[in-house]
Amino acid sequence: MKLSRLTFLVSASLSSLGAAPAPQVDLLIRGGTVFTGSAAPFRGDVAISEDRIRAVGRRLSLPARRTIDARGMIVAPGFIDPHTHAGEQLASDDRQVRLIPGFLMQGVTTAFIGNDGRGSPDVAAVLGSAGGKPVGVNFATYVGLDPVRKQVIGEGDRAPTAAELARMKSLIASAMCQGALGFSTGLFYAPQSFAKTDEVVALAREAALRGGVYDSHIRDESSYNVGLAAAVDEAIAVGREARMPVNISHIKALGVDVQGQAPAIIAKVEAAQHAGQKVTADQYPWSASGTSLVSSLIPLWAQDGGRPALLKRLDDPALRERLRSGVADNMRRRGGAASLLITQGAEKGKTLADVAKVRGLDPIAAATALIRVQDSAVASFNQTEADIAAFMRRPWVMTGSDASAGHPRAYGSFARKYREYVVARKVIALRDFVERSTSLTADTFGLAGRGRLRPGAYADIVVFDPKRFAERSTYEQPTLLATGVRTVLVNGVVAVDGGALTGAAAGRALAHAPPRGTCP
Repeated sequence: MKLSRLTFLVSASLSSLGAAPAPQVDLLIRGGTVFTGSAAPFRGDVAISEDRIRAVGRRLSLPARRTIDARGMIVAPGFIDPHTHAGEQLASDDRQVRLIPGFLMQGVTTAFIGNDGRGSPDVAAVLGSAGGKPVGVNFATYVGLDPVRKQVIGEGDRAPTAAELARMKSLIASAMCQGALGFSTGLFYAPQSFAKTDEVVALAREAALRGGVYDSHIRDESSYNVGLAAAVDEAIAVGREARMPVNISHIKALGVDVQGQAPAIIAKVEAAQHAGQKVTADQYPWSASGTSLVSSLIPLWAQDGGRPALLKRLDDPALRERLRSGVADNMRRRGGAASLLITQGAEKGKTLADVAKVRGLDPIAAATALIRVQDSAVASFNQTEADIAAFMRRPWVMTGSDASAGHPRAYGSFARKYREYVVARKVIALRDFVERSTSLTADTFGLAGRGRLRPGAYADIVVFDPKRFAERSTYEQPTLLATGVRTVLVNGVVAVDGGALTGAAAGRALAHAPPRGTCP
């Protein structure tokens, strides 16, 4: 695209002699290196009026109520995070929490919630909460398998009856008609793991009929049950049979048994794409995943029936050796007790190996002792840099955080991807980073008017210093804010100004609009 085509003139008459003065804009961001989300970068300006971008070009001659000097800065569309666990923050009674400073200080202006199959089917209530409780960022939500299955079946390991499946389908359809973005699953987690593929397809079709996306934390990212390759095959099959786009959540090769398999997984996805399917993925730029002791170590059979049933099994002498064997194998595939860092509770900041040593227990006994008290969150170091880079280079892999408490990814994923993988390691180019954090995500999920700097688009914009943009969050201090972001606009409102939060809560709930005739 030629640069001249990027410049938007308010009226053709303004370029002629004697034309009336151009109307004043609210804000002019001047002199930055502009990445539009779909064109080569250039030094230029972006003009904003109310909640929209008015013009984008090299040298805009528009009077403005305020001008921001962006010389030396990168100007880009606000980043879109397609996988977070920020639902509780967005619904908090604390206004400061609802701003989600960790997102804004990285330039994230839109976030998805309800991932991993955890989205409430009461989508109207989720989206409507922003009306009475203003939020700092835009958000969209999925309807998830977990609450739907629990509501109809409970936490048991069994298939639904025909009547129960019909009720579950009705809940999915209703949620889509209330504005859900699509249908999400976390098939690794009980009780979602008890759903067979045909059940998932039947429910996914309800979302597909209403224009939704299938987003999945796949059944196995490692070698726990079906294996990584078969789990990717299943996700692709769900999309093919339900006739809907598929997004693989936080794509990875987790654990010693599957490290190095990234090229084979990439080949599977791209074969499906070549066959006509829409398949994408998101990825966070960290070698440690965020999970819990139960999810990472306890075999699925022992999770049947939920926590009360698990605690009874832990006390059952007849099951002790079977449980120890299962925990030992899961600990092995995760890289051992030293690879599990506890990020919650009294032992926060210690590895499982540390806890075992202090308590004079073997790691399996230490793990079960902790689980009896609570299912603590952990950071599980289980990925190789080679696999991370291989996935990141693919043009269909977008930036995400999987933001969750206790892990630095909630406060630093976009900043870290820039600093570590654009600047330091040079895994991807700056333009690729921007577009896979903005326009790719907006296009994949149908976010109209988001993800690009162009006239008429919503004014979600980040201005950051390319020399200073970096994460500060660490596994030891996961809530340190990123540095280098100078300005953030959310729907035209300045949310970060001069590198500091303004306190503005200009985010909006983004409801998916189902095709006509698919909802009552």
